[in-house]
Amino acid sequence: MEVKTNVMRILEQHKAAYKSYCYAGTSAVSGSEVAAVLGQNPDQVFKTLVTVSKSHKNYVFMLPVDKELDLKKAAAAVGEKAIDMLKSKELLPLTGYVHGGCSPIGMKKVFPTVIDSSAKNFDTIIFSAGKIGYQVETSLTDLARVVKFSLAEICI
Repeated sequence: MEVKTNVMRILEQHKAAYKSYCYAGTSAVSGSEVAAVLGQNPDQVFKTLVTVSKSHKNYVFMLPVDKELDLKKAAAAVGEKAIDMLKSKELLPLTGYVHGGCSPIGMKKVFPTVIDSSAKNFDTIIFSAGKIGYQVETSLTDLARVVKFSLAEICI
């Protein structure tokens, strides 16, 4: 039986083309391990990080799994003086997603989203389908049908 996540349903509702991957049942935990198990370029597999600013606004950042978020660049990209990573325990109540299964699509609320500009180097990017063990691959054009985002250089 093929598992369909809410992320996949939302992509379909918006007539956005996507491909899904399942790595459930593997020992992959980190984004780099997921990329390896899927046989994908880690620069094309993106993680979704949620941050909070000093003014208590939340922002979503997507970047390649083997890169680190530059908090200064990220803050500048959203017009904030400073931002911090959201505490793990606050992720589920805020977004509806657990750590390791967070997707920019289908969060409880819509947050400003920034994708690292390296995404432009690929026809498609791969990211969480909203459930641990599942990923989706879609183009930035199709992703834009579902999530409003901007592109910026946000990695260290």
